[in-house]
Amino acid sequence: MASRTAVLVCQGRAVADGRSGDGGRFGDPVAVRLLRDAERAVVDEVRAGTPPQGWAARTAYESVRACAELMVPRTVAIDEAVTERVRGQLVVLGAGLDTRAWRLAGLERTDVWEVDHPASQEDKRARLTDAGAPDGLPAVARSVRFAPVDLAVDDLGAALDAAGHDPAAPTTWLWEGVVPYLTAQEVRATVAALAARSAPGSALVVNYQAPSAKAALGRLLTRFLGSSVTAGEPWRSLWKPAGLAALLAEHGMRVVRDRALSEVAAGGDGGRPAGTSLRSGRVAVAECGGGLTG
Repeated sequence: MASRTAVLVCQGRAVADGRSGDGGRFGDPVAVRLLRDAERAVVDEVRAGTPPQGWAARTAYESVRACAELMVPRTVAIDEAVTERVRGQLVVLGAGLDTRAWRLAGLERTDVWEVDHPASQEDKRARLTDAGAPDGLPAVARSVRFAPVDLAVDDLGAALDAAGHDPAAPTTWLWEGVVPYLTAQEVRATVAALAARSAPGSALVVNYQAPSAKAALGRLLTRFLGSSVTAGEPWRSLWKPAGLAALLAEHGMRVVRDRALSEVAAGGDGGRPAGTSLRSGRVAVAECGGGLTG
């Protein structure tokens, strides 16, 4: 089954679609189609601004509402980076219920590989079939291939080989919403694996969380109370920008852009206050394989 975090992210994007107020930079009309009826009901409540009664239902409502606010700048930053850098191969690490292969303009000549835990991937493929019955939801990408991998134990390179990925051609790697849930050692191992498959011209777009005492306290409290839909999926590693840049540099990658989501949400001018998640959430873009410039 899909992780609770993956469903929450999909719900947040479904809430924000068509109403983010960011001048049209954000849009995800596919997200709502991947949700089950009960998951979609919460989205409808948030979009209507009608919070439900009861502690558990209200907690789910507030989680989705807050996620929608976070998803807009995160998605905008990543979408722009991917469309700027993609070179024919896109690998989505920990894809969850990601919708880019089915909605993102600019991928028409791109082959997409989705890497995720086998159980999560099986659930997503069933959702895709249900969303576009009887033939499945059509992709905008040239092709979509699935590589079942548990990043904590499986060999990423072997799985991509089996799925037909070409390590001799430039690859854009997208790593969104996964790094905090891996240990530091698992992050290092994954970076090493993708670096080994990054030909000149490759790029990495990575979303991660910087340390924040306020954010850590909030997540600890929700875990203690059991009041979060993601309480069972704790963060395991946080990275300062300099620390992540140093790790990537060890594997021949150079960070060329690293922005807090609060900066993206404010249009780059820092002119409006932002919540803790927007200040600690970040998206970095790095050159891999010695091929790209600025």
